[in-house]
Amino acid sequence: MRRERTPGRSGARRADEEHWTGIPAPDRKQHMSAIPAPFLDTAALPAGPADIRLIVTDMDGTLLDDAKRIPDGLWPMLAELRRRGVLFSPASGRQYATLHRQFERVAEGMVFIAENGTYVVRDGVELSSDPLDGPVAVEIARTVRGLAAGGADVGAVLCGKRAAYVERTDEAFLAEVRQYYAQHRVVEDVTAVEDDMIKVAVFDFASAEHTVAPALAPFAGTHQVVVSGEHWVDVMNRTANKGTALRRLQRALGVTPAQTMVFGDYLNDLEMLDAAEWSFAMAGAHPEVIRRARHLAPSNNDAGVLRTIAHVLGL
Repeated sequence: MRRERTPGRSGARRADEEHWTGIPAPDRKQHMSAIPAPFLDTAALPAGPADIRLIVTDMDGTLLDDAKRIPDGLWPMLAELRRRGVLFSPASGRQYATLHRQFERVAEGMVFIAENGTYVVRDGVELSSDPLDGPVAVEIARTVRGLAAGGADVGAVLCGKRAAYVERTDEAFLAEVRQYYAQHRVVEDVTAVEDDMIKVAVFDFASAEHTVAPALAPFAGTHQVVVSGEHWVDVMNRTANKGTALRRLQRALGVTPAQTMVFGDYLNDLEMLDAAEWSFAMAGAHPEVIRRARHLAPSNNDAGVLRTIAHVLGL
């Protein structure tokens, strides 16, 4: 099989991998072996180390534990993946600026699949995007205003390439926004903002699947209305999803689905699970995700992503 180098790397691969982790090379395997060893159905997996060139993982409910923490064992593992020429790519509904901040210490050469695949960036350079038509974003925002006026505890986030924009100013709502949108601005009227809007995200303090999703159903005929979490619904172009972004990246790298490993837990991960032969649903994932994935990984609270990577790649 053809092997590709990680995109965006110029010159020889860095010899000093301590630059990425601060952990001397002889100690890395010991650090990775300290990852908790929860149940993984290894009998269901092909024997022997796999030829994986690309690993893509969702963040919330997948890589992050329930306290929103990145497992400590990820950093030495990323150094080993770089050494092997394996690209590790976060794929999230989160904003690019937020993802970059979370991975800042290892961000060079990393591809970030942000905003549910609507905005893909490497080293500050846009690889692909799928902006909404301006009038559509405005109409969605007005629909959410109507829900709020009717008593629903909801708020819209208009996600642009430069920043995310909100009208609600209460701390409870802004605390939720800050988790996913490091670059956000409170404005008087989100419908008057000039930016390339790539997504509209709606937060519901109750159940997004039962309140917001039905209200936005009229947009489903022309756009994607995706329940991306218990409290979030995202509206994007019909052509935009994590799977579309992943397939574009695979083509750019010359990587096949057989060389791709993907992890997810919620409905906005379905299409990218379809793009990889090594597809894993997390224990506790949405039932449809478990049905769609080929394999089941341990839960996000048991470092399931790291444990599975270590087994499949023989780390």
